[in-house]
Amino acid sequence: MQLTIRNLSKTYANGVRALHNVSLTIPQGMFGLLGPNGAGKSSLMRTIATLQEAGSGDIQLEDSPQGTLDVLRQKAEVRKLLGYLPQEFGVYPKISAETMLDHIAGLKGIANRSERKELVAALLDKVNLTHAKKKNLGTYSGGMKQRFGIAQALIGNPSLIIVDEPTAGLDPAERNRFHNLLAEIGENTIVILSTHIVEDVTNLCSSMAIINKGEVIAKGHPADLIADIQGKIWQKSIHKSELEDYRAEHRVISTQLKAGKTQIHVYNDLQPTGFEAVEADLEDVYFAHITGEKEAVAA
Repeated sequence: MQLTIRNLSKTYANGVRALHNVSLTIPQGMFGLLGPNGAGKSSLMRTIATLQEAGSGDIQLEDSPQGTLDVLRQKAEVRKLLGYLPQEFGVYPKISAETMLDHIAGLKGIANRSERKELVAALLDKVNLTHAKKKNLGTYSGGMKQRFGIAQALIGNPSLIIVDEPTAGLDPAERNRFHNLLAEIGENTIVILSTHIVEDVTNLCSSMAIINKGEVIAKGHPADLIADIQGKIWQKSIHKSELEDYRAEHRVISTQLKAGKTQIHVYNDLQPTGFEAVEADLEDVYFAHITGEKEAVAA
């Protein structure tokens, strides 16, 4: 099973071009869609999830349980196979997780009450929420709400799951639990993980794409993308007051403040004078492709 996107474009009524000739082949397993805020990730996710119309292009879900589906035209059939956790996921605060999942299962066509009860219990166990099944959703922490969101997305045993910025705002322990859950789900389904957090893609995804300003600017296996820039990333610690001079002379792709010093990474085929070699990682791939740079602070 795979999702094939060809020349997908979308321009909103206000003239904003959200997507421009996006073409991707997304296989079964975890696929990372990486890009800054406003890059077009959510527009692409909403289009795949049949929540908005495309301007042009084509999306095919191939070898699904219902055969090959035209995502843009066979919306009802696609929705039967789809699980979706949007970036902004609201809950009914005065309803318990157990009751809400039972209600959603009914809306998805599971009419048998005992079957729904068994399904809800299994889902709550899968996302480690059995202990809180009677609690109102309004009392849940951010991580618990995200796990509930995955539980509702899994109703109906979907073949295609879309999660949009699922770990934003989670603490490290919650992120780790969420990573483990997504990795387990991705063994038998297509899971598209849309995020601006490079570490999430590094930890979870066997294939990925980087999107910026509505266009795909890199795609492939994370290890292959890293290999492409290996031996071309150099670092140096400088005073912050020197940064603009280095920007004028070198292709600075990232800066990081460490112990009062500014550490810069530059991209260059040859080693610049005064710089030392550094092992490239997916962050370097990301910042080498994205216009602009990160600003991080570490002790």
